[in-house]
Amino acid sequence: MKLKPIKTQRDYTQSLERLEKLFDAKTGTKEGDELEILGILIEKYEDEHFPMELPDPIEAIKFRMEQLGYSQNDLAHLIGLKSRASEILNRKRKLSLEMIRKISSKLRIPSEVLIQAY
Repeated sequence: MKLKPIKTQRDYTQSLERLEKLFDAKTGTKEGDELEILGILIEKYEDEHFPMELPDPIEAIKFRMEQLGYSQNDLAHLIGLKSRASEILNRKRKLSLEMIRKISSKLRIPSEVLIQAY
């Protein structure tokens, strides 16, 4: 396949089909290089045509806590008081910058997710 920018839905579909054929190509080969470049082109097209919004900050915290097996008490130990953790999870208190830093670091949630309005 001749590599070119993906501009239409048809180009996108053809690129996905080609990507599927190249999926197991070895790194450092001609096919491997084509796979890597095609992946970049597809990602660019998808970012422009199918943008994904960031998740809700509180839902992201709850989801990550569930993944890690954390309780509200664990969150309270991270950010301070148990009542503060409850207020945050119930959307009665906004996250402070210090809370965002701690939650981002400990729960590995990107700060750009946590700084959104909710």
